[in-house]
Amino acid sequence: MGLRSELNRHVPPAAPGEFDAPRIGPLEVWPPVVLAPMAGVTNAPFRSLCREFGAGLYVSEMVTARGLVDGHLKTTRLAHFDPDESPRSIQLYGTEPESIRRAVDLLVGEGRVDHIDMNFGCPMPKVTRRGGGAAIPLKPRLFEDIVRAAVDSSGDVPVTVKFRKGTDDDHLTFLEAGRIAEAVGAAAVSLHARTAEQLYSGEADWSAVADLKAAVTGIPVFGNGDVWEPWDALRLMRTTGCDGVVVGRGCLGRPWLFGDLAAVFGNEPSVGGAEPGDPPRLREVTAAMSRHARLLVDWAGPHGIKDFRKHTAWYMKGYATGPASRRDLQTITDVDHLDGLLARLLEEVDPDMTLDPESLRIPRSHRSGPRPVVLPEGWLDDPMDATPPAADSEVLVSGG
Repeated sequence: MGLRSELNRHVPPAAPGEFDAPRIGPLEVWPPVVLAPMAGVTNAPFRSLCREFGAGLYVSEMVTARGLVDGHLKTTRLAHFDPDESPRSIQLYGTEPESIRRAVDLLVGEGRVDHIDMNFGCPMPKVTRRGGGAAIPLKPRLFEDIVRAAVDSSGDVPVTVKFRKGTDDDHLTFLEAGRIAEAVGAAAVSLHARTAEQLYSGEADWSAVADLKAAVTGIPVFGNGDVWEPWDALRLMRTTGCDGVVVGRGCLGRPWLFGDLAAVFGNEPSVGGAEPGDPPRLREVTAAMSRHARLLVDWAGPHGIKDFRKHTAWYMKGYATGPASRRDLQTITDVDHLDGLLARLLEEVDPDMTLDPESLRIPRSHRSGPRPVVLPEGWLDDPMDATPPAADSEVLVSGG
């Protein structure tokens, strides 16, 4: 049966014809899997690495509309796609219609993208306190104006919308947001089934995905939250009826998760899925780490190795390599230093070491929350007010 957690021990692969391939405008997404935009992670090197393991839709880090229009250097770099990336999918963030319209005009007019995803779910205080991210659906008219501006400017390029359940349990906005997005022409919606207050704590509320699917019937609905194993994707779709899944933290240090997802869904809907192969052994993990680091340094320059330090802990999670080697990997200064540490590690421990199955469901990266959501003063006074927040609210947050 392969390596599984106890929770997923009896989940079967997809049966032939069990699922349809969701369509996002002209794009057919199979397997029905989307890489979630993650700050400092889903850059061009990581997307390329994930794509090597399996198909799907791979979305860039969040870029700001204002930063893109103004030619902000960091935003321009984050909006870069490798020549062989297809489809080219970008996540766009904005807090007012005009900058969104101009950014979409730029992206579409220059033929730079095949898909635009809009972020209305970011829970970070530096975003919500300025009226952005998860704060915007609290004002449905403003939310509608922003989505409409993107859709009206996008031509044949599909626009999708991603959001959370709401800011907290007293302010759930996801059903209204989904209906509005569908009504103004969004090609699909995605729900991270947590509130912004939860951040990344607790369990995702998959029942909310089912509720959204019942409310939004004319376009695909994607569910996001707690997809740690390929079997979770199947359970999420079977229990909610959603059309596909969005994978975030579950793939950190595990780009081969997309290969496992491709296996359980199958090469095409009519074929059905199969058991994925065994997880990589330690020597294979170290090879992937070396390749990832080189891709990142080639893309970002020498300082890219510092960006890679956080990835080392994610790759090593579940392998009994010891705390000393993990600490050493946090000090890497260049790719040769990394390769030397990895070579020494393989001499000190069993290079054919296998993954501890108990580690499959251990969260990687963010575990913070719950934490009260910070909103602009008076933000909840008049939900029907469509006035955008201050003009500088989005300038410095490309990448999250």
